[in-house]
Amino acid sequence: MSVKHALLALLSEGPKYGLQLRQEFEARTGEVWPLNVGQVYTTLQRLERDGLVESDDAAESSPQNGFRITPDGEHELQEWLRTPPELSSPPRDELVIKILVAFGVPGVDVHEVIQAHRRYGVELMQQWTRLKDDAAEHELGLALAVDAELFRLDSVIRWLDAADARMRRAPAPPGVRSPALPPRLRRRVGGRR
Repeated sequence: MSVKHALLALLSEGPKYGLQLRQEFEARTGEVWPLNVGQVYTTLQRLERDGLVESDDAAESSPQNGFRITPDGEHELQEWLRTPPELSSPPRDELVIKILVAFGVPGVDVHEVIQAHRRYGVELMQQWTRLKDDAAEHELGLALAVDAELFRLDSVIRWLDAADARMRRAPAPPGVRSPALPPRLRRRVGGRR
């Protein structure tokens, strides 16, 4: 998430104070991403240094200083809004890395690891769904943020299911025992031989 660009977007509506920016950012994003007021002022100082915003006072930023976007800031904001995020290479996702390395760790059943993360993902989806159900109908920011998180979690769970299925079909890496089959399946496999 780009706090810098979110603040520029809020300032494009007109001059605002730092505390006002924090409150409006949180309200606009459904209060899903709390923003530290120190982060707001640090970001505003950088934006001012880069010529993207101007403050009412040249002195150090304070709650009394109003900020407004500059023409360069408007240009930066427009460029950011029209530029797709970098999606061409896979992100360094901790979950993906964890599953990939778990497949080769001796004594670890990668399928149990996958199921633990899958259960956690489902629990999170249930929590987000309850949050969405409790939200007022007019809370568009919250509804959209929750929808985005639900779609993301759904894709994570689908990936875990696909990884689990693919790993069950793949031979175990050298030196790693395949996980034991449940007794019901062991009888089936044994009965075919």
